[in-house]
Amino acid sequence: MNGPEIHVEFAPELALFVQRAPRRTVVTDGVSSLGHVVESTGVPLTEVGALWVDGREVPTSYVPAAGDSVEVRSVDRPQQVPGAPLRFLLDVHLGTLARRLRLLGVDTAYESTDIGDPALAARSAAEKRVMLSRDRGLLRRRELWAGAYVYSTRPEDQLRDILDRFRPELRPWTRCTACNGLLKEATLEEVADQLHGGTQRSYDVFAQCQDCGRAYWKGAHHEQLVAIVERALEDFAS
Repeated sequence: MNGPEIHVEFAPELALFVQRAPRRTVVTDGVSSLGHVVESTGVPLTEVGALWVDGREVPTSYVPAAGDSVEVRSVDRPQQVPGAPLRFLLDVHLGTLARRLRLLGVDTAYESTDIGDPALAARSAAEKRVMLSRDRGLLRRRELWAGAYVYSTRPEDQLRDILDRFRPELRPWTRCTACNGLLKEATLEEVADQLHGGTQRSYDVFAQCQDCGRAYWKGAHHEQLVAIVERALEDFAS
C-alpha cells in the first residue's frame, strides 16, 4: 500500500495477532475498507468487536482517510450471534474440544478429516454455525457465516474460552460425543450387542444415540466427565 497514513491502536486482547507494537502507523491505499486494512495487519475480523475512528463507531466498509485515528476493539463478551440458534462447527484439529462441548449438550458439528477451508466455510454458511478454528486463513474467508479464533492449544482452556465468549445453553448428557446426535434412555436389551459381559452385570442405566446408535453408561471414565461437567456448570451455567 502507498497512500494515506492512519494511526491504529489495537485492544490488548488482540496482541496475539499484532506482530509489532499495539499502536502503529499504517499506510493504506486510499480505496480499501478499514476491515481489509485491519485484516492486512494479521487480525481476523472475527476477533474485532467494533471499529472507532476519531471517537465515532464506523462499519468495516468505512474507507479510512489520511490522519484517521483508529481504535480496534475486541469482541464483547458474552458475544451475541443473532440470526440462528447458537451452534458450532469445528475443524479437524479440535476433536477434544468438540467432544467436550457435546458432553455439555452444545450443538457441535466436527469434521474428523481435513475437508479443506472452502468446504468448511460453505458448511458454516449453509448450516449457520459459528466456525471455531486456530486457522487464521480459514477465519478470513468471506463466505463464513460467523467464526471465532480458538486461542489456546489446551482443551481445558479452549473450553473455558468458548463458554466464556458465547455462553451457550448447557444441557449435559444429552448429546452423543461421537456424532452430536441426541441421546435417549435405553434398556439393557436395546444396547446389549454393544456390551461385554462385565458391563451387562455391573450397570443398569443406559442411554443411546438416536442417530448413530452408540450406547452410553457410567463407565470407568465417568468421574472425569462428571468433573468437566460440574466445573462448566459452576462457572458458566446461565
